[in-house]
Amino acid sequence: MDKETYENSELYKLRHTASHLLAMAAIEFDPKVKLAIGPPIENGFYYDFEFSKPFSEEDLSALEKSMQKLVERNISVEHLTVKREEAIAKAKKAHQVYKQELMGNLEDKELSFFRIDNFDDLCKGPHAKSTGEVKALKLLSVAGAYWRGDEKNAMLTRIYGTAFGGQKELEKYLEMLEDAKKRDHRKLGKDLGIFTILPAIGSGLPVWLQKGATLYRLLEEYVRNVELEAGFQHVITSELGKKELYETSGHLDHYADSMYPPIKLDNETFYLRPMNCPHHISIYADGLHSYKQLPIRIAEFGEVFRYEKSGELSGLQRVRAFTTNDAHIFCREDQIKDEFKGVIQMIIQVYKKLGLKDYWFRLSLHDPKNKKKYSSNLEMWEKAENAIRQALKEMKIDYVEAVDEAAFYGPKIDVQMKNVLGREETVSTDQLDFYLPERFGLEYIDEQGKKARPVMIHRAILGSMERFIGHYLEQTAGEFPFWLSPIQVRIIPVSDKVAEYAHEVLNEMKKSGLRAEIDESNETLGKRIRAAELEKIPYVLVVGEKEAGNRTVTVRTRQTADQPTLGLEDFLKNLPKG
Repeated sequence: MDKETYENSELYKLRHTASHLLAMAAIEFDPKVKLAIGPPIENGFYYDFEFSKPFSEEDLSALEKSMQKLVERNISVEHLTVKREEAIAKAKKAHQVYKQELMGNLEDKELSFFRIDNFDDLCKGPHAKSTGEVKALKLLSVAGAYWRGDEKNAMLTRIYGTAFGGQKELEKYLEMLEDAKKRDHRKLGKDLGIFTILPAIGSGLPVWLQKGATLYRLLEEYVRNVELEAGFQHVITSELGKKELYETSGHLDHYADSMYPPIKLDNETFYLRPMNCPHHISIYADGLHSYKQLPIRIAEFGEVFRYEKSGELSGLQRVRAFTTNDAHIFCREDQIKDEFKGVIQMIIQVYKKLGLKDYWFRLSLHDPKNKKKYSSNLEMWEKAENAIRQALKEMKIDYVEAVDEAAFYGPKIDVQMKNVLGREETVSTDQLDFYLPERFGLEYIDEQGKKARPVMIHRAILGSMERFIGHYLEQTAGEFPFWLSPIQVRIIPVSDKVAEYAHEVLNEMKKSGLRAEIDESNETLGKRIRAAELEKIPYVLVVGEKEAGNRTVTVRTRQTADQPTLGLEDFLKNLPKG
């Protein structure tokens, strides 16, 4: 369900109503509580509070019971308008400072409220007609949240919940949440030895452990080869750049809040780069190009740096330093469609190799009303957006459009997937840019020997390596394809008597180019097999005296309960290719 459809649905209305029920329950729990905001969100709702007494997860059940009682009473939900000054005075008298601030920022002479029983809350709606429509609800968790998202403001208590029109839908959602906990990339990353966050190094700075580094390398090698086949040239550029570079690119105008403080060196000012594009543009600009040389495709696995608030950091998904699978294409206008199609074809190729299926394409457009975020060249935006539409139509690719989701420099195609919580995420992106070539004065010599302006395409197949691997861990639950598994084969000798043969098997696996290891720990056979299963290793080879005598192995796999005994050559011959 897209955002617009959801916001006009009955589900959205009853969740909005449930958030008001939560506020009523909070007042019953703590009559001195200060109310902030309580909107519906994609999978439920939340409400922010400033309690006058301690509140914890253990108190959720009490609030939930109070909410259930309000549902059972089937109270009508009424809409009313109140004069702004009257509403502000009432909020002030009740010491509701956050509501007072919200009202003070509104210019309407009359404000919209919704009433349930004797509780009125500032709100535009929409809402259910009565509390009885909230057939099933559940409070899920407690978190901290700064007022208005600003860490300089007070820290509030945010309570998350969800609501549905029926108990079965709620139970299905709760089952999904339980599965999501098992698939959480932070848990899997620890259990599988993929990555860790070390306090001595710093929050938001993930460390790739041995298996994670192998996974990272294999992904990078595969994508590099795909890029080379598509005519991309790989470069390596500095992680520092001069202030003037980011002034020209517009990052200091549009992105300064996400950049780290300046670094003063030898009377010059440098920044840790937030993106690779200004560096690749500089490579293109350092030379004269003929129309015959275009397109020029520059690619890099480049580390970039973004300032993320400590409360927003999360595993591999929100970090402070990450590597982008980045590329920039400099082309003529008549090459836009073919280059754009080529990127989409690469995305489809990579997703197929990785086994990713449930994704869709989103055309992310600018909002002409948002003049602060976007450049005001309407002709440029229209030309760019129409070029992408035409390419998608010619490829017969279904897509959805989303206003105000474009980059500040141009429209883009975002490849969207749902994460394990059912929330939409952008994984890959393909962006058209007329803006930055103009800012940097990029040129090429056309057929008539005159200077012309190239067009730029920003492209990231995997996005950032960190975020992609986090997403992929959850999508696969850590069961990677055979070619991508950090450990492909584990050999388990039944006893010390067959240790020599087990090492012979290990050597044969390594000679065949497999990533194999042997488990000679003192644990029981059952525990060692179970450990291999928990580590999601594709093939476990058990060898005992019978196998040693016959030069065979007993094979256990993730896919089947069958345990065939095979000769080494037969086992190797039947392994997945590629």
